[in-house]
Amino acid sequence: MGKLLGKVAIVSGSGRGIGRATALKLASEGASVVVNDLDQEPADEVVGAIRAAGGSAVACVGSVTEPDFGERFVKAAIDSFGGLDIIVNNAGYTLDGVIQKQGDEQFQAMLDVHVLAPFRILRAASEPIRMFRKAETEAGREVIRKVVNISSMAGTRGNAGQINYSSAKAAVVGMTKTMSKEWGRHKVCVNCIAFGLIETRLTKSSDNPETKIEVEGRTIQAGIPAVALKAMSDLVPMGRPGTVEEAAGSIYMLCSPDSDYVSGQVLEVGGGISL
Repeated sequence: MGKLLGKVAIVSGSGRGIGRATALKLASEGASVVVNDLDQEPADEVVGAIRAAGGSAVACVGSVTEPDFGERFVKAAIDSFGGLDIIVNNAGYTLDGVIQKQGDEQFQAMLDVHVLAPFRILRAASEPIRMFRKAETEAGREVIRKVVNISSMAGTRGNAGQINYSSAKAAVVGMTKTMSKEWGRHKVCVNCIAFGLIETRLTKSSDNPETKIEVEGRTIQAGIPAVALKAMSDLVPMGRPGTVEEAAGSIYMLCSPDSDYVSGQVLEVGGGISL
């Protein structure tokens, strides 16, 4: 029996990469999952994979930066599965540049996707969570819910060329610690994972065509120069980048009943790197 049987999860940015692996992992442990991606096709693919394995999933397609997305995302969970137990704020991308070459729009884009979007999702969930908790208290039941916000070691330690991304991911840490205090009374554990080098399309060599991504009508060159990527990999004590499945495992750990008294924490997942 899966440890998340009967739970309902929403995972932003779950059509690809770490988010996809997370949606599949949570579903494999029994959770019903609302899958999100910018595009219909990858979202539908993940939903299909979950259903083919005997799980339950629906898609909520769209950009997390849309003003009404948080409400739509939360509503999809409640309308489809009757509850909301797990929130994983994972969606995001990088838009790198040194400070003297960044304009306000480039800086703001990272705040919008990594800070404002999770804020709106959590805000949309606040009243349903309060009402669920009230009903459970009246029934003499204790239900522990989970929020896992995804940060980065760029946010906890800084990274040259990523002042916008690092600043946004640092804000996620503050958001996590604040919400763990606000929502503790509702029996919600709120934690944060700061990833190091994980193998996704955002961390492939920048000469790989997969690193050109489309975000709201813009083509963005993501990825890392090959020389820099090799240097970063060499700094990892375990000798390699992490896989998306390993990343998803750490998220699952903070969603499972085994972490029901863990809240307000920032877990760095980087294969031992400590720069």
